[in-house]
Amino acid sequence: MPFSSVVGINLDTVLPSTALKLVSGYGTGALDVRKSKFLVQPATCATINPNMAQHLCHGHLRLAECMGSVLCMVPWFRTVRTGKVFANPVTLEGDLLFYAFSNTVVVKNVCKTDIAVYLGQRVFITKNRFEASILPLTIPKSMEVKMPSITSAHFVSDAMILFVIDGKVYSYNFIEDIWRTVNGITEPVSHISGDPCCFEGYFCLELSNNLFAYFRGGQMPGTNIYFSNNGGFSFELLNSDRMSHLKGLLGGIFHFHSLSQVGILLVENNLGTFHYLEYPLNHSTGVPFLYESPLEVIIKPQQRGFLILWNQKTLLVSSNSGQIVEAMQLMEEGNINDLNVEHAKLTIHSIASNTYELAFLVEQDQLYYGSQSYMGNYIIKLSNQQFWSEEASVHFWDVGMLEVLTPVSDPYFPAFDFKKCLVNVQLALMDQSLQLEPCNVEFLESTMEDRMFIIDMNSKLKLSALMVPRKGMNPTPLVMVSNPHALGFKANLTQFGNMYDGNSKFKLDIELQQQQHWGNSELNFTASIKHEAISSITVDIADKTLSCVDLKPLSTLISVGCDLTKKVIVQKWKDGTLEEIMNAEYVILELNGIVTYSYSLTAATAHCRSQPQNWSIFKEDAEKPSLWNRETYVSCHEDNQDNPLLWPNVEYQILGGRTDNKIIFGQRNGIYTFYLTVVDPYYSYCDLNTIFSVYVYGALPVAEFRPMTSILLMVTVTLFTMWLAYAIPKQLRTERGRRLTGFCFQIFKYCPGICTCAWLRGKMRRGLRSRRVKDQPEKIPQIGKKPDIKK
Repeated sequence: MPFSSVVGINLDTVLPSTALKLVSGYGTGALDVRKSKFLVQPATCATINPNMAQHLCHGHLRLAECMGSVLCMVPWFRTVRTGKVFANPVTLEGDLLFYAFSNTVVVKNVCKTDIAVYLGQRVFITKNRFEASILPLTIPKSMEVKMPSITSAHFVSDAMILFVIDGKVYSYNFIEDIWRTVNGITEPVSHISGDPCCFEGYFCLELSNNLFAYFRGGQMPGTNIYFSNNGGFSFELLNSDRMSHLKGLLGGIFHFHSLSQVGILLVENNLGTFHYLEYPLNHSTGVPFLYESPLEVIIKPQQRGFLILWNQKTLLVSSNSGQIVEAMQLMEEGNINDLNVEHAKLTIHSIASNTYELAFLVEQDQLYYGSQSYMGNYIIKLSNQQFWSEEASVHFWDVGMLEVLTPVSDPYFPAFDFKKCLVNVQLALMDQSLQLEPCNVEFLESTMEDRMFIIDMNSKLKLSALMVPRKGMNPTPLVMVSNPHALGFKANLTQFGNMYDGNSKFKLDIELQQQQHWGNSELNFTASIKHEAISSITVDIADKTLSCVDLKPLSTLISVGCDLTKKVIVQKWKDGTLEEIMNAEYVILELNGIVTYSYSLTAATAHCRSQPQNWSIFKEDAEKPSLWNRETYVSCHEDNQDNPLLWPNVEYQILGGRTDNKIIFGQRNGIYTFYLTVVDPYYSYCDLNTIFSVYVYGALPVAEFRPMTSILLMVTVTLFTMWLAYAIPKQLRTERGRRLTGFCFQIFKYCPGICTCAWLRGKMRRGLRSRRVKDQPEKIPQIGKKPDIKK
């Protein structure tokens, strides 16, 4: 079996005696395993029972020093070496990259933890947790980098990472091996900051795309800060007007999504202070803390508000996005004291962290492990073993599993191997010399983990958790939100049933809604209800001990914003069920330009106190009706000195809400196609809109007279006509009738002579002439015969 191979044996599946034979068959004891070129993965030994572990150690090591435990003696380091069976004439092209600082760090892709980058005297990118030999990372000569030193690295996707190299920002697609200079940054920068969100959906993607690039140590105001909202493909210069009042040296600028804030770390007179740009924290600052030399700031993953500020001589933490920055609490020999790295004469060489854990390796060959929570930040020294070297680094393989990683050069191959030791923290903390109390909780579980929830305006959310305490213990569950300015809650703990061993079970019910709706906080404490916000919620044990490594808190992310599943349906009934009646203000616009409709209310009858908005304000952008929305809407029911009520008789074109405004259709049959959008800023964070059609039929022509008058006139005319049809023939047979007939004849006979109308006179003459010709025919002379002329 070649030395480059790594063989793993699952010792859980074999009997102690069999396992002992497997080990001793390659040597005289457990310490001789490596001499036989046979490597056993430490992780496989982490979960074996004590009896089996005692057999495997075979008397050569104490139980805590056995395979998979924290004290990985030199014989139990394993080396990852792959792809070197045959000679490979690979040559490195480009400039070798290196970390600009003397320490080492492993930066992980928090959303895909198999991907990471090692920063040290060499730089390595892995896609499989360094489980293969890797070539050092180089940058092409075409990039024209003067000094290939990296000061900052940040993963923006599963395939791309951003580097700050020699003051410039470069993107590297490590899947396709493509380098690119990022556009938009015109002055040197030193760091990139971001807070990736790992849930699926556009909302999380938008959070992850927000980045800052800045020069640490620049004078404020005056230092250019760049931002990106597209995941680092390009940057723009940040408007500095909102930061013009800030003075000091720039320690960093960060997106604190857990608090819905942008935080700026400023340093002045050896004191660091976090300032915030968004209401309600824009008029206050964090608590100042000692800042004597530049500190690296780590935003811990999953938007919980946890920060780590560190350098080789300082270690500080924050559990609330920098509002309070404090030292870690060192637990040593039963005492708890603030950890002062410099006074303890320690030099931090590498630091590792995940959501609730942190660890660091010091040059004095000591490994420290700690937990970070809202109730306290505790750390303990694990060992004094020979971990440290200039290339050594630490990172968390998983919760409670810490790995010491050291690149190893090969004189025959350009690819580096990796010497690794996996540290089982839970097993290490069982050492009685550490004097730690056992975990006081056996079980803590909820369905809210690994899910993101949305609370829209005026909505509520109910969550629950199950807790089983250690028998004889009475732990206190604790519910916390990272952004109490936007999200409030109430919780209730009840006992329900028992376990098989008689231990009690408890259920924790949590109800959440916007902080503004609870009505128990001051106005200057709550965030603006008009703006979306983010908060995390965490369920933890208030008096949990450090030994509860495997019992991580329950936590998830809450978006106080638009629920994308909410839609507007213009329909009262659906599947036989009455839908929700939207009690919100909205506007409509006919898309085809038909204006044969009006509104029932005016500004005066709607009781407006200022001039109401209408579509004429947006007429220049009629092709974009969405411009009138919840962001641009201004209610007329509030006093507005800039827009007083000058025309009270104009139409009030807002429907719904507090008024009973209606649409009145004109005398037109046909189809109206309306665009509807909700403009009420207090109904939903979504831009709710829809398009619907209305068919109007049965519209009669406009009447010239009143219906009753027309009916009376028609009846009168009909009756008069019927009377004339009876009376005229009867009267014509009398003497008076003959005289009337003769009188009428005389009028028609002499009328042409006295009528002034030439057209009517001509008509009457022709009529009379035609009658005379018919009644009294004249003699027609014969053609060609001379008439008789009498002399």
